[in-house]
Amino acid sequence: MERAYVLGRSAWRTIEEGNEREWLIGNGIGGYASHSVPGGGFRMSHGYLVASTKAPVNRVLVFTRTQEQVQIGDKSYDLTSQQYVNWKKDGQHYLRRFKLDTVPEYHYQVEDVSIRKTIAMEYGRNTVTVCYEVTGGREHTTLKLVPLFNYRSPGEASEKGNLIFETEQTGKTLKLVPGSRTETAIHFMTSEGEYVDRSTFPVTMATPPYLYEEAHYYKFENRNGFMGVDYHYTPYEIQIALKPYEKKAFYVKCSIDSLDDKDGFAIVREYKQRMDGLVAQAGYGNRFADRLVEAADHFIVHRESTGLKTVLAGYPWFTDWGRDTMIAMQGLALSTKRFGDAREILESFSKYVRNGLIPNMFPDDGQEPLYNTVDASLWYFHSVHEYLRYTGSPEDYRFIEEKIYPQLKEIVSAYNAGTDFSISMDEDGLIRAGGGLDQVTWMDVRVGEWVVTPRHGKPVEINALWYNALCVMAELAERFGDTEPYDALARTVRESFNRRFWNEEAECLYDVVDVDQGHGLLKNDGRIRPNQIWAVSLPFTMLPAEKEQAVVGTVYKHLYTPYGLRSLSFEDPEYKPRYIGKLIDRDGAYHMGTVWAFPLGAFISAYCRVNGYSEEAVSAAKEMCEVFEDHLQDGAIGGIAEIFDGEFACTGRGCFSQAWSVGEILRAYTEDVLPYLSESVNQ
Repeated sequence: MERAYVLGRSAWRTIEEGNEREWLIGNGIGGYASHSVPGGGFRMSHGYLVASTKAPVNRVLVFTRTQEQVQIGDKSYDLTSQQYVNWKKDGQHYLRRFKLDTVPEYHYQVEDVSIRKTIAMEYGRNTVTVCYEVTGGREHTTLKLVPLFNYRSPGEASEKGNLIFETEQTGKTLKLVPGSRTETAIHFMTSEGEYVDRSTFPVTMATPPYLYEEAHYYKFENRNGFMGVDYHYTPYEIQIALKPYEKKAFYVKCSIDSLDDKDGFAIVREYKQRMDGLVAQAGYGNRFADRLVEAADHFIVHRESTGLKTVLAGYPWFTDWGRDTMIAMQGLALSTKRFGDAREILESFSKYVRNGLIPNMFPDDGQEPLYNTVDASLWYFHSVHEYLRYTGSPEDYRFIEEKIYPQLKEIVSAYNAGTDFSISMDEDGLIRAGGGLDQVTWMDVRVGEWVVTPRHGKPVEINALWYNALCVMAELAERFGDTEPYDALARTVRESFNRRFWNEEAECLYDVVDVDQGHGLLKNDGRIRPNQIWAVSLPFTMLPAEKEQAVVGTVYKHLYTPYGLRSLSFEDPEYKPRYIGKLIDRDGAYHMGTVWAFPLGAFISAYCRVNGYSEEAVSAAKEMCEVFEDHLQDGAIGGIAEIFDGEFACTGRGCFSQAWSVGEILRAYTEDVLPYLSESVNQ
């Protein structure tokens, strides 16, 4: 089944249009390579090697890219496609085709000279290779490669004065040591050509200083309120000569690990073969599902602190977050049949349970995890339940009993008795959470002392997850011979939930009940948000069928868009239709109307369930999933963005590829669509 994405010249009629499409590949330890389809930098995080110095965190951009120039006779062609502060290079005019066939391929045509450029990472190492296959034309040709280096966070730009390196050239290799007192060295090599020291180039008032690429302009950053101006270091270029009609295949490699003698083309083959194996293991033979299986791989990475797998929440900037991991894991690791990875993910987070909480996020190395989340621990129960549903062997149950069940008991006990961030069980069995400046649900934006969506009280999805967790524990307790009365508490929660959360006027669920107004006054929050959908989609639900139908109908009317669910009804007076501009404006819209892709997975599951998985419902769900085919070829090619505008959800915002967006659409498609397709629907 063909999975490759192929784009032609209509995708980059202008550099501005082309830059809206990007690609990304990962190395399994938190590092990645990413760039725009035209080939230049569009955002600060673009680079051929963004390395993770302590998996999967501490990321640093070390190798920005290679730029190519072609000399044919006395004519010179610059293939660089880049916006600068007051000008631009339109090298994409020579780009004939772009292909993302697991790894990105650029196909250039300059007169009768053709160039294929392929970028791949070595899995498990901070190493990238750029491979070239060049066919010369009638005249002698010289291909000039200019490698750009840096040493900075992928979320920041460089000043030229900070780009100080000790640079050593020996044979075909370069060694660059940043002058920022780091133990990291950048190693670079070429298999072909001669190095030319760019410091020897003549410089006049009319020519640039050749040791630096100056004033790269990143429009993406600029429109989000940043300067978006960057510099890179270019000490050498590589010149490769071709005789008439000569063919050459060669490569360059860059690494912060020691360079070995592995051929660059072998790295490309190994990267693609590994991905082919993962897709075959998943076993769908469906192009849409196979593409999502491939996208899922980039998020499952190694964590050095545990020696186990974890999940990166999103590219290009997020690390591993507890909530995101537990929501995304079903699609990323279970739908893909990567059960060993799922086991490692569960065990990895079990090692960080504290006071009944699993971490909200892991910052960079040397910083303590942040625990400000009420739902991550509850999603953990769901992940355990789904893991056992997919696997279910005696060995799997033993693993859960020995490694995970004690932590699950600790979580229930802590929530029952009360723990950090005002998380506790009330007399009615429902969970209350948050207060003051806390932001403990997934709607968690805080700007200074402004908590945009506080949701303090008893949030609807938290209590749906709490009931689900108690039902999971009741099943496990019976199997493991534990006499704790989890089932009795679950019945109390079910009764209280039905009594307290139903909003008769809106025919849906309150978003939060018992919101503290001060002076002992409580109220219920009736704003229509997507959080209620999990009360219908989770395995253990509490509502009667007619109310589940009503919830799905209300969510469909007020929140559904083709690319996700709005975070607030478009009819609400506080609805924000666009997520763009300065950070404070974006933060104010983040959960006030912005569309999120990941809740759509729960909506699809709930929609199919309340309609009895009828042929009509499954056909509609199939369309809801497959509409993402278009998005997979826009924005981050092969990925699904974190968020979209509430009004005309189209352009991806936030992280350009998000773990729970990919995971939940993959899960819904493979669990709620493919198994139920009739022969007529599948045609």
